[in-house]
Amino acid sequence: MIEERVRKAIESAVRNLEASLKALTEKDEMTLMKSVWQAAADSEYALFLFSLTHEEETEDSLRKSKDSPKKMEVGPTLTLAQELLAEAKEKVDAEDFEAYRKTWMARGYILKAQGALEKKR
Repeated sequence: MIEERVRKAIESAVRNLEASLKALTEKDEMTLMKSVWQAAADSEYALFLFSLTHEEETEDSLRKSKDSPKKMEVGPTLTLAQELLAEAKEKVDAEDFEAYRKTWMARGYILKAQGALEKKR
């Protein structure tokens, strides 16, 4: 049951990232900000659901897997997050911790893009 809710949250995050990339190319700042915010919220929700089944895993073990560069452009950052979430969705049942890790990393990229967009405003 939780796996299905995780999968739906990840799917929603991916859809919102698609919308944000489209808004980025169309220079629709309002839709871009809204879509990125919603993708961040969806990924946070997925992580919350994962944490219910991975109580033994700590944030420290997830932070060790964080290998993101310090500065990236918004578009490539969102694309990378989208790819990570697509991979996570495929691993939700079979490799739960790997799906958790990829969702964690994607959320980091989304937040990085969100921060960059806020700075531009």
